[in-house]
Amino acid sequence: MRADVTQVEFGALLAVAQDHAFAQPPGSQLRATVLGQHLATAAGLDVDEHGTTWWTSALRFLGCTGHAFDMAVVFGDEIAMRAESMRADFANPFDMMRLMITHAGPGTSGIDRLRSVLSVLAGGKKAAELNFRSACEVADVFAKRLDLDEQVRASLAASFERWNGRGVPTGAKGTAIPRPMRIAQLSQELEVLARIEGVDRSLDIIRKRRGRAYDPDLTDMVLSEGERWCEVMEPLDPWDAALAVAPASPPLDDAVIHEALLVLADFSDLKSPWLGGHSRAVAALAAEACGPDAQRAALVHDLGRVAVANTVWDKPGGLTRDERDRAELHAVVTDQLLRRLPYTAEFADIACAAHERNDGSGYHRRVNRAHLDERQRVLAAADCYQAMVSDRPYRDALPPELAAVELRAMSAGGRLDGEAVERVLVAAGHRRAARPPLPGGLTTREAEVLRLLALGLTTREVADRLVISSKTADHHVQHIYTKIGVSTRGAAALYAIEQGILAADR
Repeated sequence: MRADVTQVEFGALLAVAQDHAFAQPPGSQLRATVLGQHLATAAGLDVDEHGTTWWTSALRFLGCTGHAFDMAVVFGDEIAMRAESMRADFANPFDMMRLMITHAGPGTSGIDRLRSVLSVLAGGKKAAELNFRSACEVADVFAKRLDLDEQVRASLAASFERWNGRGVPTGAKGTAIPRPMRIAQLSQELEVLARIEGVDRSLDIIRKRRGRAYDPDLTDMVLSEGERWCEVMEPLDPWDAALAVAPASPPLDDAVIHEALLVLADFSDLKSPWLGGHSRAVAALAAEACGPDAQRAALVHDLGRVAVANTVWDKPGGLTRDERDRAELHAVVTDQLLRRLPYTAEFADIACAAHERNDGSGYHRRVNRAHLDERQRVLAAADCYQAMVSDRPYRDALPPELAAVELRAMSAGGRLDGEAVERVLVAAGHRRAARPPLPGGLTTREAEVLRLLALGLTTREVADRLVISSKTADHHVQHIYTKIGVSTRGAAALYAIEQGILAADR
């Protein structure tokens, strides 16, 4: 029986994903959400506005992937810049300009660096407004698809506005900024500053920003009670604490769950223009080839991409060793995120195997075929095929027929499962091969010999069983050993097990 899941649980999952996008410790945004509920109580908010404040705090940066690419083009590692921005004063134009100039022209020096700085200065507030408007519009679309009400959507639209009107993109000021967002801004910056600077220092900074960045009345409540709220929050698990104070949320039906999974898919894929629609397309192939479990896993298999900078995903050339390590980290983050919910934990193992390979050369667990089930093998093949037929920053998309050839070559080389490859290719509209290619470049006869060796037969017994000479049988054995890179029967038997050569359909 599949576990139930609620709307607020999906909201909490997105909150932790946003932490990764800002290089904050997982749980940071949920701690801020709980602090925001303390402030909402002190301010006398009613039940409905409490709920709006919870959603506003948890999803304050829901649109962050919508402008990640644009930020990276100008400022390089957008995650590093966001991490620094969490401490900046958005109500102070000079502080924001300093931040932008510091990060302008990544990887350049001399006259090129100067040009980048001058370009940022020329663009100034207008460029910032466009950038943050993109984030707000994306957040609104996601919020609407999650069936959040108009009050939440109006609050999220003001995420980057400030009390003194110096924020973006509209310059809204004072009480024109919805109170839930005023609370979310203050509580989140309290959480970040208290964690980095200490509570006393954070309150000093907040006091200085009173009436500029923050609502004066709300600021006074934080100055009075903030230290106590931080002490109360300190021993709590942010996930449990945030769900404990969340608005009532009944279990979702299948249609609403599917839409929420689509939001998670689009949230991760929107990060790079090279990835747009990738998770949806992989899910469509996986559903046709293997059913609903594979489809659900495929929709969220790349959720952890938000934790890796666009300078990696959008690089036009090959990755360095360090960049490959960073790229592979996204599978670990996907695993950690999905295991937070009982519902998504049920298919986390499938989702996180999208980059594993039959021969153990994949990531992040580097397991081989013996540890991969049918759904995992299909998802890996679907992910590879969809990547092949899509443009990437380092190559053009392959024509479908050439992609099919490449996918079958990966199967023949032992990296992907032959049956999984054929199912995916059929789902993509190709004709099924008469017989899936054998791993390691083995011929049908060599596979027969290897199967018998794995079953414990001697070379002489193999010859008798296949009605061939001992010399011919030995010739096959030596060819097999060379192709699969072993020198003993035991190692050959292990290879046969890992590659499924003992299966009855071979």
